[in-house]
Amino acid sequence: MTDAATETTTDAATETTTETTAETTAETTAETAIDELAELISEWVTLPDVAGTLDVDVVKVRQMLRERDLVALRRGGVLLVPAELLQEGHVVKGLSGLLTVLSDNGFSDAEAVRWLFTADDSLPGRPVDALRENRGTEVRRRAQALGY
Repeated sequence: MTDAATETTTDAATETTTETTAETTAETTAETAIDELAELISEWVTLPDVAGTLDVDVVKVRQMLRERDLVALRRGGVLLVPAELLQEGHVVKGLSGLLTVLSDNGFSDAEAVRWLFTADDSLPGRPVDALRENRGTEVRRRAQALGY
């Protein structure tokens, strides 16, 4: 093999290793985050349970996750959604827009979930509770202010 071919092969192997390491690190970080969130969030539901609550199939729930209409964190290889993000057979009103604002401000999914479930004296209470009480405008304003 020529030096150029060896270099290309080595670069490809390094790139693959780097991608795999980054994915593993991200999964480990997410699992650590969900463990840390246990004190803030008492109930988590699996995607099949979310699908049952929303009366859709799991494929639709996965699409909702991709489109940031809903957020889930992985634990033990299983995606879990905080149960309080669901209300009366629907995703809590205003969650999708709020997730977009938080993402635009650089929040990871785990950070967004932590923010949603951490008390904010200016609301008062937790942002997720304010969303559930139809006070989404206040919550979105707080999230937008995080970017400034």
